Amino acid sequence: MPNSVTLAEAKGFLRVGGSGEDALVSLLIDAAEARVGQAAGVALTSAAPAPLRLAVLVLACHAYEHRDGEKPPPLSLIEPWLAPYRGARL
Repeated sequence: MPNSVTLAEAKGFLRVGGSGEDALVSLLIDAAEARVGQAAGVALTSAAPAPLRLAVLVLACHAYEHRDGEKPPPLSLIEPWLAPYRGARL
């Protein structure tokens, strides 16, 4: 299944040059997509809506910048982009 965000897009967003951190950035994309997909209740593909793709980029960026930390990025960072895609809960 293709990622909703390409490695090139993520590296551009992160302002990462070269290929030395490609494996790390790819891992962060995969982790962010899993988290966004689970939180929004949808499967992410290359045709995912822009707000969900942006949420993936923001989570990947936060994880990249804080990779020495112990806690995952909080979903509150991306809640405004997730809310429209979540189903109503009773």
